[in-house]
Amino acid sequence: MNHTLLLFFSYLFTQSLFASGHNHTDHNINKNFGDYVYITTGNDMAQFSLEKHNKINDLELLESGSEISIMRVPAQFVNEAGHIAHESFNRCGGFMLHKSLKDAQVELESGASRSFAKNMVFDDYQINQEKTVTAMISLVNEENIIETIKKLSSYRNRYYQSKTGVKSQNWLFDTWKDLGKSRSDFSVKKWQHADWKQDSIVATLKGKTDDIIVIGGHADSVAGWLGRKIAKAPGADDNASGIATTTEIMRIIIESGYQPEKTLMFMAYAAEEVGLLGSREIAKEFKKTEKNVVGVLQLDMTNFNGSDLDIVLMKDFTNNGQNEFIGKIVDKYLPGVSWGYGRCGYACSDHASWNSQGFPASMPFEARKFEANSRIHTSRDTISRSGNSAEHAQKFAKMGVAFVIELDF
Repeated sequence: MNHTLLLFFSYLFTQSLFASGHNHTDHNINKNFGDYVYITTGNDMAQFSLEKHNKINDLELLESGSEISIMRVPAQFVNEAGHIAHESFNRCGGFMLHKSLKDAQVELESGASRSFAKNMVFDDYQINQEKTVTAMISLVNEENIIETIKKLSSYRNRYYQSKTGVKSQNWLFDTWKDLGKSRSDFSVKKWQHADWKQDSIVATLKGKTDDIIVIGGHADSVAGWLGRKIAKAPGADDNASGIATTTEIMRIIIESGYQPEKTLMFMAYAAEEVGLLGSREIAKEFKKTEKNVVGVLQLDMTNFNGSDLDIVLMKDFTNNGQNEFIGKIVDKYLPGVSWGYGRCGYACSDHASWNSQGFPASMPFEARKFEANSRIHTSRDTISRSGNSAEHAQKFAKMGVAFVIELDF
């Protein structure tokens, strides 16, 4: 059988699974969210889904705003929505999953908060910690990043409802805890989520003030769109690379003995791939408890160098001033590293959760969106795709260290 026919019959088979009701929905979505769920997604993805996928999926467009739409969809469509976001829009997330229509409507109506987060001005744009930053970025170690990527990608998958998704977070918890064992101002906790198995991991280096700087990325990984609990999803780039980069930033700051003015929080979010669930829960709690988050750095895919630009700052659903601040940091501390701007659409990663709650966030990305690693969400997302190197991720680690130090003052 030729390759084209094989793909065609494979497509018919998977479509028939949905048509006959034999789907691979995660049962916890049905249990905790119901047979039908609500998602918010970009208007472009909502219209695409209705036009291309409504014949065998009972999709309903409920409301639309200037940027995003609310859809009521069968629970089994959640995995397919992730597939659509990746394959057709090159978005890692691409939607937010909601327990109720009311919750989705709050997100739709949060345009004022998103606009505020996008346009709020930093108190101080000066970059004046050259001595400290230069010394600390020289400590970035590529081998550390490689080893963390290899360890995380050695799990069969890091899906938010799989045993290995739980085990990988337990390993990360122990690793982060060990990094800070010599410091009394450092702590790590598992942020437990009631509706799924995988914890988010949150590490805190206490500062002199209650102002907070957040650095993080999502820890889960997926492959394909059927049977995700058992699928092979090493997720080396998406997003072991971002977690490895975050870990290296943390290691340098801790081991250098740096005493921050602001409180630094490092986060590895659960369940990003199924609607930004982990980061949404955390960001909403921070908003509810009136935490003063002055900056959020989202590291989602840092190790595949696919563009002429080394670092691409996403302009949509991020903070204009903070993006400009990061560009200045790259210019000053990473000579020869090129950067520019791009767009990735609504809810393409966890920065969108913070943006929706009115917090300033940025997402520096490994390449232009349609030049990024094409093997993510497959069994081939391994470190070999990046030449068994972390050379590209090193740039993001150095940028992240500089971002923390300069924003701390």
